[in-house]
Amino acid sequence: MLNTPLNVHLIEGAPQFPVVLHVPHASRTIPPELRRDFALDDTALVREHDESADTATDLIAAAARLQLSHDAQPWSFVNGLSRLVVDPERFPDESEPMNRRGRGAVYHRSCADTPLRTPSATPDDILIDTYFRPYAQAMADLVTDRIRATGRAIVLDIHSYPMQPSWFEDAGQARPAICLGVDEHHTPTWLHRAAQESFSSFGEVADNSPYAGCYVPLDRYRSDTSVSALMIEIRRDLYLDENVAPVPDRAAALGGALAELIERIAAH
Repeated sequence: MLNTPLNVHLIEGAPQFPVVLHVPHASRTIPPELRRDFALDDTALVREHDESADTATDLIAAAARLQLSHDAQPWSFVNGLSRLVVDPERFPDESEPMNRRGRGAVYHRSCADTPLRTPSATPDDILIDTYFRPYAQAMADLVTDRIRATGRAIVLDIHSYPMQPSWFEDAGQARPAICLGVDEHHTPTWLHRAAQESFSSFGEVADNSPYAGCYVPLDRYRSDTSVSALMIEIRRDLYLDENVAPVPDRAAALGGALAELIERIAAH
Protein backbone atom coordinates (compact mmCIF):
# COMPACT_ATOMS: atom_id res chain seq x y z
CA MET A 1 0.00 0.00 0.00
CA LEU A 2 1.42 3.37 -1.05
CA ASN A 3 1.25 6.23 1.44
CA THR A 4 0.25 9.60 0.00
CA PRO A 5 -0.18 13.05 1.57
CA LEU A 6 -3.70 14.28 2.28
CA ASN A 7 -3.39 16.76 -0.59
CA VAL A 8 -2.82 14.01 -3.19
CA HIS A 9 -5.51 11.94 -4.89
CA LEU A 10 -4.01 8.60 -5.95
CA ILE A 11 -6.10 6.36 -8.18
CA GLU A 12 -4.61 2.90 -8.50
CA GLY A 13 -4.19 1.42 -11.96
CA ALA A 14 -3.54 -2.06 -13.27
CA PRO A 15 -0.94 -3.83 -11.10
CA GLN A 16 1.33 -4.68 -14.04
CA PHE A 17 0.96 -1.38 -15.93
CA PRO A 18 3.78 1.22 -15.89
CA VAL A 19 1.91 4.41 -16.82
CA VAL A 20 1.45 7.23 -14.30
CA LEU A 21 -0.82 10.14 -15.18
CA HIS A 22 0.43 13.17 -13.28
CA VAL A 23 -2.03 16.08 -12.91
CA PRO A 24 -0.29 18.73 -10.81
CA HIS A 25 -2.10 22.00 -11.57
CA ALA A 26 -5.84 21.35 -11.97
CA SER A 27 -6.93 22.26 -8.43
CA ARG A 28 -8.00 25.67 -7.10
CA THR A 29 -8.12 24.55 -3.46
CA ILE A 30 -6.28 26.66 -0.90
CA PRO A 31 -6.47 25.45 2.72
CA PRO A 32 -8.47 27.96 4.82
CA GLU A 33 -5.55 28.54 7.14
CA LEU A 34 -3.43 29.69 4.17
CA ARG A 35 -6.00 32.00 2.56
CA ARG A 36 -4.73 34.92 4.65
CA ASP A 37 -1.31 34.51 3.03
CA PHE A 38 -2.59 35.92 -0.25
CA ALA A 39 -2.74 39.61 -1.05
CA LEU A 40 -5.59 39.13 -3.56
CA ASP A 41 -9.27 39.61 -2.81
CA ASP A 42 -11.66 36.84 -3.80
CA THR A 43 -12.38 38.27 -7.26
CA ALA A 44 -8.69 38.70 -8.06
CA LEU A 45 -7.95 35.21 -6.76
CA VAL A 46 -10.51 33.77 -9.19
CA ARG A 47 -8.82 35.66 -12.04
CA GLU A 48 -5.44 34.37 -10.89
CA HIS A 49 -6.69 30.79 -10.97
CA ASP A 50 -8.37 31.35 -14.35
CA GLU A 51 -4.94 32.12 -15.78
CA SER A 52 -2.66 29.89 -13.75
CA ALA A 53 -4.71 26.75 -12.99
CA ASP A 54 -4.78 23.95 -15.56
CA THR A 55 -8.54 23.84 -15.30
CA ALA A 56 -10.22 20.46 -15.91
CA THR A 57 -7.04 18.59 -16.82
CA ASP A 58 -8.11 16.15 -14.11
CA LEU A 59 -11.35 15.62 -16.05
CA ILE A 60 -9.38 14.88 -19.22
CA ALA A 61 -7.32 12.30 -17.33
CA ALA A 62 -10.50 10.78 -15.91
CA ALA A 63 -12.08 10.65 -19.39
CA ALA A 64 -9.06 8.72 -20.64
CA ARG A 65 -9.39 6.16 -17.86
CA LEU A 66 -13.05 5.55 -18.77
CA GLN A 67 -12.05 4.62 -22.31
CA LEU A 68 -9.36 2.10 -21.38
CA SER A 69 -9.53 -1.60 -20.64
CA HIS A 70 -8.88 -3.01 -17.17
CA ASP A 71 -5.36 -4.14 -18.08
CA ALA A 72 -4.38 -0.72 -19.47
CA GLN A 73 -5.56 1.39 -16.54
CA PRO A 74 -2.91 4.00 -15.65
CA TRP A 75 -2.10 5.11 -12.14
CA SER A 76 -3.32 8.67 -11.55
CA PHE A 77 -1.52 11.08 -9.22
CA VAL A 78 -3.56 14.27 -8.87
CA ASN A 79 -2.60 17.31 -6.83
CA GLY A 80 -5.53 18.31 -4.62
CA LEU A 81 -4.14 21.76 -3.84
CA SER A 82 -3.72 24.88 -5.94
CA ARG A 83 -0.28 25.49 -7.39
CA LEU A 84 -0.48 28.86 -5.58
CA VAL A 85 0.22 26.96 -2.34
CA VAL A 86 3.36 25.41 -3.80
CA ASP A 87 4.16 24.38 -7.36
CA PRO A 88 5.31 20.75 -7.17
CA GLU A 89 6.94 20.92 -10.61
CA ARG A 90 9.44 23.66 -9.85
CA PHE A 91 12.88 22.97 -8.44
CA PRO A 92 12.76 23.82 -4.71
CA ASP A 93 16.10 25.63 -4.64
CA GLU A 94 18.16 28.31 -6.40
CA SER A 95 18.43 26.20 -9.56
CA GLU A 96 14.82 27.03 -10.51
CA PRO A 97 14.85 29.54 -13.43
CA MET A 98 11.44 30.99 -12.53
CA ASN A 99 12.72 32.25 -9.19
CA ARG A 100 13.82 35.43 -10.95
CA ARG A 101 10.19 36.08 -11.94
CA GLY A 102 8.81 35.38 -8.49
CA ARG A 103 7.26 32.13 -9.74
CA GLY A 104 9.49 29.45 -8.25
CA ALA A 105 8.27 26.61 -6.06
CA VAL A 106 6.48 29.27 -3.98
CA TYR A 107 4.95 32.05 -6.06
CA HIS A 108 5.39 35.66 -4.96
CA ARG A 109 4.16 37.47 -8.09
CA SER A 110 0.69 37.11 -9.56
CA CYS A 111 -0.29 36.67 -13.20
CA ALA A 112 -1.02 40.42 -13.17
CA ASP A 113 2.58 41.10 -12.00
CA THR A 114 1.43 42.27 -8.56
CA PRO A 115 2.47 40.96 -5.14
CA LEU A 116 0.76 37.60 -4.57
CA ARG A 117 1.60 37.08 -0.91
CA THR A 118 1.26 39.32 2.11
CA PRO A 119 4.33 40.37 4.14
CA SER A 120 3.17 38.10 6.98
CA ALA A 121 2.62 35.05 4.76
CA THR A 122 3.80 31.61 5.81
CA PRO A 123 7.57 31.38 5.14
CA ASP A 124 8.65 29.60 1.99
CA ASP A 125 10.67 26.95 3.81
CA ILE A 126 7.65 25.92 5.90
CA LEU A 127 5.51 25.60 2.77
CA ILE A 128 8.22 23.57 1.07
CA ASP A 129 8.57 21.22 4.04
CA THR A 130 4.83 20.91 4.64
CA TYR A 131 3.56 20.54 1.09
CA PHE A 132 6.30 20.26 -1.54
CA ARG A 133 8.56 17.59 -0.07
CA PRO A 134 5.81 15.12 0.97
CA TYR A 135 4.25 15.46 -2.49
CA ALA A 136 7.58 14.91 -4.23
CA GLN A 137 8.35 11.88 -2.04
CA ALA A 138 4.95 10.32 -2.73
CA MET A 139 5.42 10.75 -6.47
CA ALA A 140 8.93 9.27 -6.23
CA ASP A 141 7.52 6.33 -4.26
CA LEU A 142 4.87 5.70 -6.92
CA VAL A 143 7.48 5.72 -9.70
CA THR A 144 9.63 3.30 -7.68
CA ASP A 145 6.60 1.07 -7.15
CA ARG A 146 5.92 0.95 -10.91
CA ILE A 147 9.57 0.10 -11.63
CA ARG A 148 9.53 -2.70 -9.09
CA ALA A 149 6.29 -4.10 -10.49
CA THR A 150 6.97 -3.72 -14.22
CA GLY A 151 10.65 -2.85 -14.70
CA ARG A 152 9.86 0.67 -15.87
CA ALA A 153 7.73 3.75 -15.24
CA ILE A 154 6.22 6.07 -17.85
CA VAL A 155 5.10 9.45 -16.52
CA LEU A 156 2.59 11.40 -18.61
CA ASP A 157 2.37 14.92 -17.24
CA ILE A 158 -0.98 16.58 -18.11
CA HIS A 159 -1.13 20.39 -18.38
CA SER A 160 -2.89 23.21 -20.22
CA TYR A 161 -2.10 26.80 -21.12
CA PRO A 162 -3.93 29.95 -22.31
CA MET A 163 -3.81 31.33 -25.84
CA GLN A 164 -2.08 34.51 -24.69
CA PRO A 165 1.21 34.41 -22.77
CA SER A 166 1.45 35.62 -19.20
CA TRP A 167 3.81 38.47 -18.37
CA PHE A 168 6.49 36.09 -17.09
CA GLU A 169 6.55 34.02 -20.30
CA ASP A 170 8.43 34.50 -23.56
CA ALA A 171 5.88 36.11 -25.88
CA GLY A 172 7.90 35.00 -28.89
CA GLN A 173 7.33 31.31 -28.25
CA ALA A 174 4.87 29.48 -30.51
CA ARG A 175 1.59 28.43 -28.85
CA PRO A 176 0.41 25.40 -30.85
CA ALA A 177 -2.72 23.38 -30.17
CA ILE A 178 -0.64 20.72 -28.42
CA CYS A 179 2.82 21.18 -26.95
CA LEU A 180 4.83 18.08 -26.14
CA GLY A 181 7.51 18.57 -23.52
CA VAL A 182 10.34 16.17 -24.22
CA ASP A 183 13.68 15.46 -22.57
CA GLU A 184 16.62 13.84 -24.35
CA HIS A 185 17.30 11.59 -21.35
CA HIS A 186 13.74 10.50 -20.56
CA THR A 187 11.61 10.74 -23.72
CA PRO A 188 12.28 7.83 -26.09
CA THR A 189 11.56 8.32 -29.78
CA TRP A 190 8.75 5.76 -29.84
CA LEU A 191 6.88 7.55 -27.02
CA HIS A 192 7.34 10.93 -28.66
CA ARG A 193 6.05 9.61 -31.98
CA ALA A 194 3.08 7.89 -30.33
CA ALA A 195 2.02 11.17 -28.71
CA GLN A 196 2.36 13.09 -31.98
CA GLU A 197 0.11 10.59 -33.73
CA SER A 198 -2.44 10.40 -30.92
CA PHE A 199 -3.01 14.16 -30.74
CA SER A 200 -2.55 15.07 -34.42
CA SER A 201 -6.27 15.60 -35.08
CA PHE A 202 -6.41 18.65 -32.79
CA GLY A 203 -4.09 20.82 -34.87
CA GLU A 204 -0.42 21.62 -34.73
CA VAL A 205 1.62 19.45 -32.38
CA ALA A 206 4.96 21.05 -31.51
CA ASP A 207 7.85 20.19 -29.21
CA ASN A 208 9.03 22.22 -26.21
CA SER A 209 7.15 25.40 -27.12
CA PRO A 210 5.96 27.29 -25.19
CA TYR A 211 7.00 24.89 -22.40
CA ALA A 212 9.88 22.45 -22.38
CA GLY A 213 10.88 19.27 -20.61
CA CYS A 214 8.91 16.82 -18.50
CA TYR A 215 8.48 15.80 -14.89
CA VAL A 216 10.71 13.10 -13.42
CA PRO A 217 11.24 12.63 -9.67
CA LEU A 218 14.47 14.34 -8.67
CA ASP A 219 16.02 11.14 -7.32
CA ARG A 220 15.89 9.67 -10.85
CA TYR A 221 16.12 12.81 -12.97
CA ARG A 222 18.62 12.29 -15.81
CA SER A 223 20.14 9.35 -13.93
CA ASP A 224 17.70 6.47 -14.46
CA THR A 225 16.66 5.38 -17.94
CA SER A 226 13.97 3.09 -16.53
CA VAL A 227 11.86 6.24 -16.18
CA SER A 228 10.35 7.58 -19.40
CA ALA A 229 8.41 10.83 -19.35
CA LEU A 230 6.46 13.18 -21.57
CA MET A 231 4.64 16.43 -20.86
CA ILE A 232 1.37 17.05 -22.68
CA GLU A 233 0.35 20.73 -22.78
CA ILE A 234 -3.12 21.45 -24.22
CA ARG A 235 -4.06 24.94 -25.37
CA ARG A 236 -7.14 25.82 -23.39
CA ASP A 237 -9.33 27.08 -26.22
CA LEU A 238 -9.49 23.45 -27.38
CA TYR A 239 -11.72 22.50 -24.46
CA LEU A 240 -12.66 25.53 -22.30
CA ASP A 241 -15.32 28.11 -23.13
CA GLU A 242 -15.11 31.88 -22.63
CA ASN A 243 -16.09 31.42 -18.97
CA VAL A 244 -13.16 29.04 -18.37
CA ALA A 245 -15.58 26.12 -18.08
CA PRO A 246 -14.90 22.78 -19.76
CA VAL A 247 -16.92 21.88 -22.86
CA PRO A 248 -17.81 18.24 -22.14
CA ASP A 249 -17.50 16.78 -25.63
CA ARG A 250 -14.19 18.55 -26.26
CA ALA A 251 -12.72 17.39 -22.95
CA ALA A 252 -13.92 13.86 -23.72
CA ALA A 253 -12.28 13.98 -27.16
CA LEU A 254 -8.96 15.00 -25.58
CA GLY A 255 -9.43 12.19 -23.08
CA GLY A 256 -9.86 9.89 -26.05
CA ALA A 257 -6.55 11.04 -27.54
CA LEU A 258 -4.84 10.46 -24.20
CA ALA A 259 -6.41 7.00 -24.03
CA GLU A 260 -5.14 6.30 -27.55
CA LEU A 261 -1.62 7.25 -26.45
CA ILE A 262 -1.87 4.95 -23.44
CA GLU A 263 -3.08 2.12 -25.66
CA ARG A 264 -0.06 2.67 -27.93
CA ILE A 265 2.15 2.44 -24.85
CA ALA A 266 0.46 -0.80 -23.82
CA ALA A 267 1.09 -2.24 -27.28
CA HIS A 268 4.74 -1.19 -27.39
